[in-house]
Amino acid sequence: MKRMFLTSLIAITFGAFAIDCAAQTPSIEQSLNLKSASAPSISPDGRYVAYQVQKTNWEENAFETELWIAVTSTGERYLLTNSKKSNTSPRWSPDSRRIAFTSDRDGKRQIYLIAPNGGEAVPLTSLENGVSSIEWSPDGRHIAFTAADPESKARKDRKEKYGEFEVVQDEYTFTHLWIIDVASEFKDKKPEPVRLTEGSSLSVSAFSWSPDSTRIAFSATKDPDLGSSDTSDIYMLGISDKVIKKIVDTKGPDGNPVWSPDGTQIAYQTANGREFFFYANSYIAVIPAGGGAPRILTESFDESPGLLDWSPDGIYFVSLQKTSSQLFRLKPATGVIEQVSSLAGFGSSQLSFTADFKQTSFIGAGANDYPEVYVSALTPFQPKKLTAMSDQLKGFHLATREVIQWKSTDGTQIEGVLIKPAGFDPSKKYPLLVVIHGGPTGVDSPVVRGDRYYPIEMFAAKGALILRPNYRGSAGYGEKFRSLNVRNLGVGDYWDVISGVDHLVAQGIVDRDRVGAMGWSQGGYISAFITCSSDRFKAVSVGAGISDWMTYYVNTDIHPFTRQYLKATPWDDAGIYQKTSPISYVKNAKTPTLIQHGELDKRVPIPNAYELRQALEDRGVPVKMIVYKGFGHGIDKPKQQHAVMEHNYEWFSRWIWGEKPAQEGK
Repeated sequence: MKRMFLTSLIAITFGAFAIDCAAQTPSIEQSLNLKSASAPSISPDGRYVAYQVQKTNWEENAFETELWIAVTSTGERYLLTNSKKSNTSPRWSPDSRRIAFTSDRDGKRQIYLIAPNGGEAVPLTSLENGVSSIEWSPDGRHIAFTAADPESKARKDRKEKYGEFEVVQDEYTFTHLWIIDVASEFKDKKPEPVRLTEGSSLSVSAFSWSPDSTRIAFSATKDPDLGSSDTSDIYMLGISDKVIKKIVDTKGPDGNPVWSPDGTQIAYQTANGREFFFYANSYIAVIPAGGGAPRILTESFDESPGLLDWSPDGIYFVSLQKTSSQLFRLKPATGVIEQVSSLAGFGSSQLSFTADFKQTSFIGAGANDYPEVYVSALTPFQPKKLTAMSDQLKGFHLATREVIQWKSTDGTQIEGVLIKPAGFDPSKKYPLLVVIHGGPTGVDSPVVRGDRYYPIEMFAAKGALILRPNYRGSAGYGEKFRSLNVRNLGVGDYWDVISGVDHLVAQGIVDRDRVGAMGWSQGGYISAFITCSSDRFKAVSVGAGISDWMTYYVNTDIHPFTRQYLKATPWDDAGIYQKTSPISYVKNAKTPTLIQHGELDKRVPIPNAYELRQALEDRGVPVKMIVYKGFGHGIDKPKQQHAVMEHNYEWFSRWIWGEKPAQEGK
């Protein structure tokens, strides 16, 4: 493959796109066409950054990714892969001469090797179920990877005899650890992968090579069921003898092991035995590599740290800080924590480091920025932009985003992102649309992204203000704030939303008679709560939302979520399930409601949607329900995302702006 450089690519990639920008506001299709960069990986020698760019393939109805290279010294960029389907997860060899990556170009996701200056990618694996995570050994001789086990012969024989059936919480596909030799060149014969773990006693997740390449530390649960996350522990594996030893066995999840530079200790993330870990802070702990007593290092840090790497200068981690993500360095000997990325309002995520830990690459963005790939020295932290993804937005007239604050009904300080239409006039009153994130530990930021699910830019161009509240339970504001909706789900969340509406009404910029709300997952649940308990809104859209916690609890694939947030099962405390369920208040419902749901949703199973729809219909409330066939909790294909956004645009155009739907049966 010939290297394709920036000047020609910009003309091809963005030139045609700019022609379509005459409308000034991105259409739904244009928004879905916006490319985005992710997963930057800086080479160990610091010369290059490999990263992914996602594009939209309408013909295949898929979001696909290709790998790109940026030269850190010059900012030159070129396309590295160019195949059908997706190429993902670039990983540099320790000598910076090769890149391993995964691709589903030939079906299942397999490992390929390529040189950073291009050429043909060489396939390494051909496993039946493909591979998941990949990592080079520090000596460059092997790549370790995880892969789901193939279907057993007994299971295949049973299917042939009886057809397909499932024994609930009894039959799992376990994920195991493998290595493959990449030390020598090969042409006609691929090396054979070697299995390191097996059986049905554990399912592997994160893993990390020891500095001397002789051992792997990994985390694993007793089975791959999401409800078993609290069984995640840390194990040690010898490469030569395949002997496994559990070295961390505390209550609650322990995961993401990272080695110290001298190979004597392992850092990892832990709940530290806390029972209610879904909303509580997690910690970074350190333990001797052979096992022993762990030391908790971040008890004084009031957020959950995302462990990245361990350098001679300390342990690096990333953490949300209100509406942005920041890089920190922890001194393991003293517990002292310093913030490395200190630019106000600028967030850094998806970080990787050079071998000497003098440089880092990451995805960065500030308020009203489109996310880009950056590189920076670690001391001092001075980001240098390597990509120009925001060039796609040239010619568009975009809304502006700013962080605002208000006090909730109970006095709690709440932040949110207020999106204002271009040409905003503070003397006018605008319709207000509240867009509520999921999680509940999600967080909204003032960064510009392509619209998904909700056509924000089109709503703004239509003359609406949009409020994205970081309601209680959102990450980035500390454990106390994340705990404020424990046994208070929906109730406290509604306080935060309605107080935000009142705050903007009091400023004189919102028409209180034209307010709508929408959200997906937990945001859909809060939207359902609004439908059933308020007459303040003129229209609501409930996306994959919970309507009844009992219905949710007995159908979901993640039962511990409800038990932790409500601190009870429905058999222990039916009252708290009733208090926090939107359906309990449906006699008050008056608001026209659109319900959107994936047919195969296991996280928030679709009975929640049918229950709400029937209740609203019985109460004579205008309701429309749309089921997206073949989808689970997320709608992850462009054509169906186009439909989701169009359905929302038409719903709110009808009920907020009084417009007649273009096609009643659409």
